[in-house]
Amino acid sequence: MTVDYQSIGLVNSEDMFKKALRGKYAIPGYNFNNMEQLQAIIQACVETKAPVILQVSRGARAYANQTMLTYMAEGAVQMAHELGYDIPIVLHLDHGDSYDLCMSCIDTGFSSVMIDGSHLSFEDNIKLTKKVVDSAHKKNVSVEGELGVLAGIEDEVSAEKSNYTKPEEVEEFVAATGVDSLAISIGTSHGAYKFPPGVEPKLRFDILYEVEKRLPEFPIVLHGASSVLPEYVKIINDYGGDLKKARGVPEDQLRKAADSAVCKINIDTDGRLAMTAMVRKFLAENPDVFDPRGYLKAARAELIAMIKHKNINVLGNAGKA
Repeated sequence: MTVDYQSIGLVNSEDMFKKALRGKYAIPGYNFNNMEQLQAIIQACVETKAPVILQVSRGARAYANQTMLTYMAEGAVQMAHELGYDIPIVLHLDHGDSYDLCMSCIDTGFSSVMIDGSHLSFEDNIKLTKKVVDSAHKKNVSVEGELGVLAGIEDEVSAEKSNYTKPEEVEEFVAATGVDSLAISIGTSHGAYKFPPGVEPKLRFDILYEVEKRLPEFPIVLHGASSVLPEYVKIINDYGGDLKKARGVPEDQLRKAADSAVCKINIDTDGRLAMTAMVRKFLAENPDVFDPRGYLKAARAELIAMIKHKNINVLGNAGKA
């Protein structure tokens, strides 16, 4: 099955990023793995009139089934319409690790893909990224590349330590590849343990600003930007979890980043924590309930509230649809 993303109502990220750069806000890249997460993202973004990027990792795509995922994306567009506001929606591959995976996603309705060659040499990263860009642009699909490595674990993406982006490489990389946006490493990381105890949670804004100076008016992306909200960590721990040292990126630093050339901020872990916290709490307080709709409804409601908070108070994309 080959699907043109425009036929199911999706858009690419080009116009979103232009407006975000001018307006000094960031588009959220919300990862999802199941129906309830997708419903929450659409509900919250419609209620806040916020453009959104729906993100799917390789593992999430396999979990959902690639054919089912196409129909879920189409359903998300229709859900927004039925809720009364046609927000712009992108379907994006997060951390694509091969040319074939990117092309498969494009053929099944994705309007944007990330090719992550950050584990390769600079030259091989350029070669792989350019190959994806050349093919994707023929179908008007946006492409995100990456320079620098983020530490942490998220699905199949894993690295023991960060390698900060080298600002002196960004101009050559963008010019040689033709990418539409660039993910950089400035201190964020994947997962729930972003900063060790005793280490100040602080982003390298000096690197960001140097990149911004070298690439004026070019869309920059932050991965691993969940704040690991303490209230959810506490609920999880109170109801049998063990996330004692979990720490994330302070929201005021994300707001500061969104006021620069950063026009896409990825949020995955916070969504997982919000849902897990509510599932644990609900089951502990309702031990006789075995209908999944009970605890998933509670989890979905909390995720809606969290996303609305992010859109309004952190990313600044509320009202920008």
